Amino acid sequence: MKMQVMDAPHSIHFEEVPIPEIKDNQVLVKIKRIGVCGSDIHVFHGKHPYTSYPVTQGHEVSGEITSLGQTVQGLAIGQKVTIEPQVVCGTCYPCRTGKYNLCESLKVMGFQTTGAASEYVAVDASHITPLPDTLSFDEGAMIEPLAVTVHAVRQAGDVTGKKVVVFGAGPIGILLVQTLKAKGAAQVLVTDVSHFRLTLAAECGADFTINTKEDDFGSSLLKDFGPDKADFLFDCAGNDITMGQAIANARKGSTILLVAVFADLAKVDLAKLNDSELCLNTSMMYRHEDYLEAIALVSEEKIQLKKLITRHFNFTDYQKAYEYIDQNRESTMKILIDVDQS
Repeated sequence: MKMQVMDAPHSIHFEEVPIPEIKDNQVLVKIKRIGVCGSDIHVFHGKHPYTSYPVTQGHEVSGEITSLGQTVQGLAIGQKVTIEPQVVCGTCYPCRTGKYNLCESLKVMGFQTTGAASEYVAVDASHITPLPDTLSFDEGAMIEPLAVTVHAVRQAGDVTGKKVVVFGAGPIGILLVQTLKAKGAAQVLVTDVSHFRLTLAAECGADFTINTKEDDFGSSLLKDFGPDKADFLFDCAGNDITMGQAIANARKGSTILLVAVFADLAKVDLAKLNDSELCLNTSMMYRHEDYLEAIALVSEEKIQLKKLITRHFNFTDYQKAYEYIDQNRESTMKILIDVDQS
């Protein structure tokens, strides 16, 4: 079978390797789709601080079970599935208390351990989440990023009837808009510097959009939400500008939730954060319950995933997919790799 290998930044090749043999507690999955995310791009550019080379990528995936280990129960050959890519120790305090997404020795497939960018992959059955037949393989590969936003909203708490700001209209930001609306948020305002992304955010349910390259965020916030401003502000952009806007314009006593990963050390106004008694919370990946809720939201047609798919690339054109993203950053949302086109 073919396996993708990134042997260095900007360099991808394919190796012919045997189809893996599964252990008693594993399943063999024929990979159908792989989604490309921002973290994958960081690896491609050599800017991911926790990934070394060579590495096989692939953590947003869907596929079909082709073989079951002897002790595996509750799964079936031919079943449509996605894979939860976290590899955890199971013994540290976070793992023992149900917060395994914070495992002290967390590894993620495609970054610190081998990913699923192969024609077949052997996976522990505990990492498998079945998908309903009503979901396409395209949608199945997008459950992972949707689970990120489900977990972020869970971290915030009850958003029913609340006014919410989302900084950043990339794939995560727009998925977050939809998740917030599905969970009962009254109004969602989205910021970005791209008209293309803001238009798509509006098509996916955003009530207000602000291009902060053209309009002042603070003034626009007051115009759209009134003097009580926002109840929650989610940062899906992850830079000093957006976090600075959040802290400077948040209603006193409200909550800012960081979803994005900062590439560099942040320089933000902690004095203002303190003076306004703001709650600065964070969100890290997801857990199994977030996958289940993400699947339910798509099945109930409360989330539009297909609108975010920009283009498909064949498996052997993996590098071309990255190059396309680099050349079309503003107009690209989600790129899917077709490992098996069926």
